[in-house]
Amino acid sequence: MTSARSTVFRELFLDGQVCDSVIRAGDVEFKIHRIILCNCSAYFRDLFCYKPLPSNKVYNFPTVSPKAMSLILEYAYTQSVVVTEDNVLELLAEADHFIVTGVIQACCDFLERKLCVNNCVSIYNLAHLHNCPDLRGKAFLYILHHFEEVGALSLEFLQLSVQQLSDLIENDELNVKQESTVFEAILRWINYSPVERGCDMPALLKQVRLLLIPTEYLVGTVSRNDVVSSSPACMDMVTTAMKMLNESIVERPMPQTRLPSEVLLAVGGWVSHFPSVKIELYNVRADHWVPLSWTRYASLGFYGCAYLNGCVYCIGGFDFISYSNHVRRFSLTNQTWTEVGPMHEERGFLSVATLNGCIYAMGGCQNQKKLKTAERYEPDTNQWTMIASMHKRRAEAGAATLHGKVYICGGLTEDEPLSCAESYNPDTNQWTLITPMETGRTGGAVVAYNNEIFVVGGFNGITQLRSVIAYDPRTSRWRNVAPMLHPRKNFGIAVLEDQLYVVGGFYNGGLFCNLECYDEKTNRWYIVSDKGMTQGAVSCCVLKRHPDLTAYLP
Repeated sequence: MTSARSTVFRELFLDGQVCDSVIRAGDVEFKIHRIILCNCSAYFRDLFCYKPLPSNKVYNFPTVSPKAMSLILEYAYTQSVVVTEDNVLELLAEADHFIVTGVIQACCDFLERKLCVNNCVSIYNLAHLHNCPDLRGKAFLYILHHFEEVGALSLEFLQLSVQQLSDLIENDELNVKQESTVFEAILRWINYSPVERGCDMPALLKQVRLLLIPTEYLVGTVSRNDVVSSSPACMDMVTTAMKMLNESIVERPMPQTRLPSEVLLAVGGWVSHFPSVKIELYNVRADHWVPLSWTRYASLGFYGCAYLNGCVYCIGGFDFISYSNHVRRFSLTNQTWTEVGPMHEERGFLSVATLNGCIYAMGGCQNQKKLKTAERYEPDTNQWTMIASMHKRRAEAGAATLHGKVYICGGLTEDEPLSCAESYNPDTNQWTLITPMETGRTGGAVVAYNNEIFVVGGFNGITQLRSVIAYDPRTSRWRNVAPMLHPRKNFGIAVLEDQLYVVGGFYNGGLFCNLECYDEKTNRWYIVSDKGMTQGAVSCCVLKRHPDLTAYLP
């Protein structure tokens, strides 16, 4: 129906003109045009076309509230409806009853936006009740991806049926850092009604991946739990798992890990004086590197890398001879590389960050000249736009975003490592110098971590660094953090599952292959793996909850 016709029919509806029937909801009557309702509802189409017309032309719906009927009729005449927290439950129920798909979708969209730890289970059940498969699937994924919080805090979680709980904990996408979290959630669910639910423990414990739980926890907590220890079936499972865990790693069966909610992507770099095309994925849950066979267009080094909207972008770069303004994008869905809009300036050794759906490219080198210019890429328009220039020329700087601003720290200007840092506000298009670092550093890595800007490692003009400092925008102060185990420069950095990881890098002309991790809770660094990207100038980004991510995991 065209907008003009819709307006005319709505005016006739409001005036009660040329109406051919009446709908009575509760004790309120609405004069309607049957053809309009036929257009939006299969229920009304069947009622008006194939059922006898009442002698008084009045259709009675005594159990439907006038308010809900009014909203459905408003949608029939305008193709729009106002959904609120006060009306969504009743409106969805009546829209489902009358098969008004447009209103059903509006309610589902509203509920999807409102998904949170406290209501995801009830929304999941509501979507199942009213046959809304898309909303049901999204609510199910929300529970999976936020299982640690839902299982520990949600009151609705305690109302799940045993089958619903089993369906959740058997799923590979269940997002838990430790498998013991699954066991603790089961205990919370059983303890809510222990007499009725204690018998469900064997079926639920079967879904727990016991080989992923440390032996100490199995012995000290699981096997000593009253519900577990009183069940021969449960104790058989625990005993079998403990025996397997006591076997040598070679003989032990490989446990099936949960799929990670996010993975680390390490791209390219520099090896033996040549740029590398190597790309690897790190699965933190399995502690495993996966080499990827993504063939890039050109061999470039010292480029920027960013992940945005399901795509990986490789930006600029240097090939020993010239600098590039080219930008290449890899789609995880299509598994293809595409050349997208080029930057205005050629840049190698540049800094890259993402903010508000855009990519920022800053500074870098161009024909041995350090740059202070910066530009922004918008995927929707496939265009780069120059933004305000920085206060300082800088290459090999690190950049990150925090609280709506872009931060860039250190770098090299001419031959001197910089101690200055600055922030960019996209709302005002202005760069502002912030408190300088105590020591100049170039080739350091910068990342936003727990509401601070971390600057890690680098080169101070004399030696490679392992020192780490953090800047708090709220106080404008820097603080010292526990240093890395190894000094390095030009390496990759990323925050993965609330921990900070560094990959590869240079040290005294050599290359690092290990992966170091920092845990802020203990203020300690430790080696995660001695295998990985044996190269410097690695670019890293984190791929989060992409539906096609599983295609790249073993």
